[in-house]
Amino acid sequence: MCLSATNKRWTRAPLTTVVATLHAIGKAVDDCRNAGVDPNSDPAVVLLARHMATVSTNRAPRDVLRHACRRRLEDLKRFPTLLALAIRGVEYDAGAKERFHIEATEAMNALAVCIGLAPGTFEIVSLQGERDQSGHVLLAAGEFAVTVRIGARHEGREVAYRTVGDSTSPPNHYAPMADLLKPDRFADRLRRDLSIAVRPIVPVAPVLIAA
Repeated sequence: MCLSATNKRWTRAPLTTVVATLHAIGKAVDDCRNAGVDPNSDPAVVLLARHMATVSTNRAPRDVLRHACRRRLEDLKRFPTLLALAIRGVEYDAGAKERFHIEATEAMNALAVCIGLAPGTFEIVSLQGERDQSGHVLLAAGEFAVTVRIGARHEGREVAYRTVGDSTSPPNHYAPMADLLKPDRFADRLRRDLSIAVRPIVPVAPVLIAA
């Protein structure tokens, strides 16, 4: 069953790129799952996996590829994914949007640690928004809130932060994405700009920050 379904797709659309072949492998694995077949031994998956080597345009030796991978990892450390996504945007790209929310949530957790927030005294919320929006990730604490969103409208001021008042709505402060990626320094900036004093407090309810 799996082999037949995959052969039909292969005939309709010849697999001439790595991306197309990966997509076909994913579909073949889905076919196996639906049919109760082990994809590790399914002939369609095996054929597609072997075909992957024929469509790759990079014929470099294994050692060269390993070195290139290490170099790429070093590049990612210097130019993090979150910064790259802030530059390119994620609108109408579900995969990139998901990655943005994962990376932004991790960045907010790192910021909370650097600020010294105790577990249970803050909340991090990921709001996806519409397909044509990046959505945003919110860090809400008892005294302040921080939001990160990306897109052309927010270029250079992707991070918004402000104090949380009982009845007033203090103005937002803004910072570029690169600042959030240095959580220790950004934590110092928050303390300075917002005059916050981190101390143990009771768990807080979600707080929204103005756009």
